[in-house]
Amino acid sequence: MARKTSENPGRLAQIAQTYKMTRQADPKVGLIVAAVGIVTFGVILALGFLIGHPIWAGILGFLLAFLAMAVIFGRRAEKAAFGQLEGKPGAAAAVLQNVGRGWTVTPAVAMNKSQDVVHRAVGKAGVVLIGEGNPNRVKGLLANEKKKVSRIVYDVPVHDYIVGTAEGELSLKKLRTTLLRLPRTLTGPQTTQVNDRLRALGDPMSKLPIPKGPLPKGMRMPKGR
Repeated sequence: MARKTSENPGRLAQIAQTYKMTRQADPKVGLIVAAVGIVTFGVILALGFLIGHPIWAGILGFLLAFLAMAVIFGRRAEKAAFGQLEGKPGAAAAVLQNVGRGWTVTPAVAMNKSQDVVHRAVGKAGVVLIGEGNPNRVKGLLANEKKKVSRIVYDVPVHDYIVGTAEGELSLKKLRTTLLRLPRTLTGPQTTQVNDRLRALGDPMSKLPIPKGPLPKGMRMPKGR
């Protein structure tokens, strides 16, 4: 019992923190979520009166209203979180570190004086290099890093992307989904071997100031289209 009691305040505090963050970027989030809940409950309850089962409809309406509110709040919180990360140094690294189990992320494996940067993620899909910064500069940085990686793990797929909003670039909110949708070509032990071999490239050039702040837990980011 004591364990459950100690966990609940943490969960409530996390929800409150996420709501506070979301409200800063989306001031109407409270009204919108409340409206969704009220409308959902009202519609289900009205149908219950029509069919002669208002009590059961009220219970069902309450559950569906709560579910609808949670879904809408989650989506708006996710959008607000990405909005705060967009354009900040290390934003891609912050998203990569939330990709999930099975991925080893190394931020800032390459960087230039203008702070354009390349991050590396290794998983069962192979090696993924993510460049962020000025597109014209980061292309060369990304190409050089891909050559280095390919020389060491020549038998492993190496994918590369540039994070941004321009045509041909990968948006921040689609980064996680893109990685998770890549075809799996390696086993767990092979992934470990790839990581070991890549250590030959040395430690990251620098540690970027990865944006801090609450990211909605279980964000599953992003549910890209």
